[in-house]
Amino acid sequence: MGKTMVEKILSKLSGREVSAGDLVVAPIDYAMAHDGTAPLAIKAFMEMGGERVWDPSRIIFIIDHVSPSTSIGTSKLHKLMREFARKHGIRLYDVGSGICHQVMVEEGYVKPGYIVLGADSHTCTYGALGAFSTGVGSTEMASIFLSGKLWFKVPETIKITVVDDPPSWIMGKDIILNIIGALGSDGATYKAVEFDGPVIEKLSISDRLTICNMVVEMGAKAGMIKPDEKTRRFLGEDLGRIEIAEPDKDAEYVDEYVVGVSRLEPQVAKPPRVDDVTSVTEVEGTEIDQVFIGSCTNGRVEDLRAAARILRGRRVKDGVRLLVVPASRRTYLKALDEGLIRIFLEAGGAVYSPGCGPCMGGHIGILGDDEICVSTSNRNFAGRMGSPRAKIYLASPLTAAASAITGKITDPRRFM
Repeated sequence: MGKTMVEKILSKLSGREVSAGDLVVAPIDYAMAHDGTAPLAIKAFMEMGGERVWDPSRIIFIIDHVSPSTSIGTSKLHKLMREFARKHGIRLYDVGSGICHQVMVEEGYVKPGYIVLGADSHTCTYGALGAFSTGVGSTEMASIFLSGKLWFKVPETIKITVVDDPPSWIMGKDIILNIIGALGSDGATYKAVEFDGPVIEKLSISDRLTICNMVVEMGAKAGMIKPDEKTRRFLGEDLGRIEIAEPDKDAEYVDEYVVGVSRLEPQVAKPPRVDDVTSVTEVEGTEIDQVFIGSCTNGRVEDLRAAARILRGRRVKDGVRLLVVPASRRTYLKALDEGLIRIFLEAGGAVYSPGCGPCMGGHIGILGDDEICVSTSNRNFAGRMGSPRAKIYLASPLTAAASAITGKITDPRRFM
């Protein structure tokens, strides 16, 4: 029986042939922690008696969640990270560098066939480049700091083939929201999800990153996409020199689904569940207070371009706040060069320093009681962006931008 992508990667790096359900110990190519998790990992590392990390060149620290600091307590945590990184020779990306997941792919820490672990649940993003990547807890991260290894139970794999020609208004966000809505929040618990098919092949790397980013919202351990020519161009490398973990034709999958998107309408996840997904037309007209365009899901330059298509020459509705946060410094600079930042500002939006921003309610964009936000982020749980009484609707950058103009949840096709 053939192997899935995850089975191939874990077989190669563990040094033995493994299949779904096996327990393995494998070396880690890169480990990442941010200001929400690194301080706890550092504390656990010290409690374990750690004196030196296993390989400082393989550990990445990124300050992105509350960046810059908004309190003395947060500043102390940032200082702890900086001092630990300096002591051990760890590379630290400080305030303004960007969101951890965008920085990791931009800076070349993710390659096909790698195992990349992060102390953040959306580390599954990197599977879009053919790596096995998943989130771990801070204590597990501390053990990686010590040993450079971690144990895994090889996950079963679900295969999802996406077919048909998507309309021009459909983005990767719409596709993955539709899939999450169909499978449910626990539809892929502790499983890997391989995405394949002609639509995936046509999607940009940005849209692929979005899709893999959100597999954790249906319980998945990892999202995987086979590397191709677009991957090569993104990485700037000859994939012929990299051993690609391409799934075998006779690989065994626990489930297989075919998803057609030719008739798919823009999708919206209703609060407070990511899997409560519907067409934008079903919630159109809902009045809103804030729109957030950014996050590790939809803060890349392609996302900003999409939003700018709608906002160019138009104004944000009076009484509505539009917050735009580029995913990284590189993204911000590219958006500046292309005039996108000017479009957002002239429309009446506010643009902030690269980072997580409003996504997890750490600082800017905190929602008050009963406020409603359309967000391009990945979670809409009660209290996620501020008050537990606030409501968050998840949507694509196109839908978010259209909603900012009208002050209500709006079908972006009205502006296209």
